[in-house]
Amino acid sequence: MPFQDIFSKKRIKIQKKSELKIIADIREKNSLLIAELVEKGCRVEFKNLPVADYIIKNVAIERKTVSDLLSSIMNKRIFRQLEEIQQYKKRLLLIEGIDEQELYHKDSKINENAIRGFLLSTTLKYNIPIIFTKDYEDSAQFMIILAKKQVKEISLNAKKKSRNMKEQLQYIIEGFPSIGPTTAKKLLKEFRTIKNLINADLETLQSLVGKKSEIIFKLIHEKYK
Repeated sequence: MPFQDIFSKKRIKIQKKSELKIIADIREKNSLLIAELVEKGCRVEFKNLPVADYIIKNVAIERKTVSDLLSSIMNKRIFRQLEEIQQYKKRLLLIEGIDEQELYHKDSKINENAIRGFLLSTTLKYNIPIIFTKDYEDSAQFMIILAKKQVKEISLNAKKKSRNMKEQLQYIIEGFPSIGPTTAKKLLKEFRTIKNLINADLETLQSLVGKKSEIIFKLIHEKYK
């Protein structure tokens, strides 16, 4: 039998596992998701990200737990964040914890259809795909798979968008309960200034926005106690 040299010129290639790099906003530092990512062998770098919560390769991710999502819909903060993340060509909205908290429930302060409308706007108006995860462990698995994909990293030079004067006026009006962008624009077109709106009588407001006028009128004249 011919002798076989097991120590031949053939080299055994030892493939070193590449580090899975994930960039996270500093505000995410104490989250369970970060602990899970580190435990799974990811190298997490913390930065002050003006836009998005995570950057993985060429994808920007805005992460919301269910409770955080609902509160951000009510105070309209999420819409600003969706506008800002448009600076990235590839972006995701990750909604975490659907096994831990129901997205729709009867005791919620926000109407079910308002949530449905938000989800539709996110995908159709803002062109942002939505990923629902069971919990932080599930979120980590999604991120790890994404980190393994062979794509180029992106610039971190995204900036917070500064509102122009017109947008600032609309933002203030949208602060009233049940007042969305359409109603806010309608009021501003009619009154031109916030001062004129504040000085308007109830009947004028009712002719423009119906029952919503009562909420606006009450808040304008309510005393701070």
